[in-house]
Amino acid sequence: MYFQRFYDTDLAQASYLIGCQKTGECLVVDPVRDISQYLGEAQAQKLRVTHVTETHIHADYLSGSRELAKATGARLLLSDEGGEGWQYTYDGGNQTRLHDRTGFMVGNIHIQALHTPGHTPEHLSFLVTDLPRGEMPTLLLTGDFVFVGDLGRPDLLDEAAGGQDTRFVGARQMFASLRDKFLTLPDYVQVWPGHGSGSACGKALGAVPSTTVGYERACSWWSKLAEQGDEEAFTRELLSGQPDAPAYYRRMKTENRDGPALLDNSGPLPELSAEDVKLRIGAGARLLDTRPREDHHAAAPLGSVNIPDGSTFETWAGWLLTPDHELILLASRQRAEALRRKLWMVGLDHVTGYLPNPDGLKTTPARPLDVGELQSHPDALILDVRSQTEYEAGHLPGARQLHAGRLPWLLDTLPRNQEIIVHCQGGARSAAAASLLRVEGFDVLELAGGYDAWAESHQQS
Repeated sequence: MYFQRFYDTDLAQASYLIGCQKTGECLVVDPVRDISQYLGEAQAQKLRVTHVTETHIHADYLSGSRELAKATGARLLLSDEGGEGWQYTYDGGNQTRLHDRTGFMVGNIHIQALHTPGHTPEHLSFLVTDLPRGEMPTLLLTGDFVFVGDLGRPDLLDEAAGGQDTRFVGARQMFASLRDKFLTLPDYVQVWPGHGSGSACGKALGAVPSTTVGYERACSWWSKLAEQGDEEAFTRELLSGQPDAPAYYRRMKTENRDGPALLDNSGPLPELSAEDVKLRIGAGARLLDTRPREDHHAAAPLGSVNIPDGSTFETWAGWLLTPDHELILLASRQRAEALRRKLWMVGLDHVTGYLPNPDGLKTTPARPLDVGELQSHPDALILDVRSQTEYEAGHLPGARQLHAGRLPWLLDTLPRNQEIIVHCQGGARSAAAASLLRVEGFDVLELAGGYDAWAESHQQS
């Protein structure tokens, strides 16, 4: 058996390729839309992608399952569990529906789907047995069910998908899935989850890529509660302290359920002139300034949202941008192509060109406000764009908390006749959030250094 993990550090998301080297067949689990990595690896290993599946209807990124199945002619295997509203609504004529205990072969490798609801109603885990080595299972791909040191959150349907009190149903389902499925497996079974540290799909995910059933049984916070049957204590702990869910998760859920759009790979992005960019911005396009925030602060192009090219690009793009706007990248030719592919991950496909530098555009300084200048703005609204957990740990007096990942959907709750001072923990998230608010016409400043700078100044005083 050939096994390969692929990891997107921005989304903290893992996908997997499992291949039978004797027959040349392979399965890809939870692919992202940039399918070139799977095609390249399969070719390098002399494998062909014959099966594609996913553990559940994803919320944090747009699935590449449909894209990969179309490109390869592979069979697409999708969950048929979960009930109304949680079953896939599209079929390209190449689909097989999976239920609890459904098994299928990829060459000489046996894959069994286990229905493990909790994070979502339709969620599946995949138990893998390498039959040439024996009849005992080798590993379990758990998706957003069991992470290293934690569990998938059951509250996303409430937080981002429009549900009401589904978190309690999800917590009970998670408890049953652990008791009846996970804890019945042998200790030696390897556990390979769908996310690592940094994902918003859990609250305390471990940084190592995998674990085992035995290790989680012995060391996890939940195992004794599950074994003792204490569902009430389990539910309280599971639901406490979950991070804010970005609002774009609702869009991802819907698009992944109904069938992600197939990408139009019509060619490289064109370089646009400054005059063309200004006309497009005037017609409603967004210029995505991917330069460092210091460069943006020094000369912010009008109509630009600043999301720096780096390790959080995909995540912040999902937070702050919506697919109804044409997007133009302020980036070099080489980086523009790479960044376009990153935007695909969160369903932002309407990228029409790039501009290598801001020459010829109207710019304005966007200098952040020093902490000592706060007293000169007594009537300003202090907007804290950190998570609720960060806010509760300490915040500026009178500050309003609104997670940056919910900002584009709640703009009408912010005052347009009052100055707004935006801050986060250290200044990075607030810089991006403030640039969006400027584009939307708000009177906005940033607090230099964020909450950290404010807290330090008050310790010294």
